[in-house]
Amino acid sequence: MSDLSPTAADVIADASAVTEHGYFGSTAVPGDMLYKDSSDGLWKLADNDSATSAAKTPQAMALNGGVSGQPVKVAKSGPVSMGAILTAGASYYLSSTAGKICPLADIGTGETATFIGIAHADEEFEFT
Repeated sequence: MSDLSPTAADVIADASAVTEHGYFGSTAVPGDMLYKDSSDGLWKLADNDSATSAAKTPQAMALNGGVSGQPVKVAKSGPVSMGAILTAGASYYLSSTAGKICPLADIGTGETATFIGIAHADEEFEFT
């Protein structure tokens, strides 16, 4: 298998999702998993094999794309339509590709298996 491939225009948080506004600290696209850097308050790409331990703990999903310094709206929890092919009921994890989501089978030896959430339908994902 491989990382999920969200359709940028289809990454939309449900009305019940918890969202927050902030600023990017790195380049990201809609559907990327982010963490908030405590040193500068910017949203950066999460990565399960990063040398930075905070990067291994995603805190939100980007709902729009941008580059460092641009505004971002993130979904911190709840359902998000992704426009990606998902397996309903399957669990998904943070990938070793910065910002991406993958199935457990794609987590390699020595990588951190960080649970992201569960697919509720073929295109809707709910993360915690």
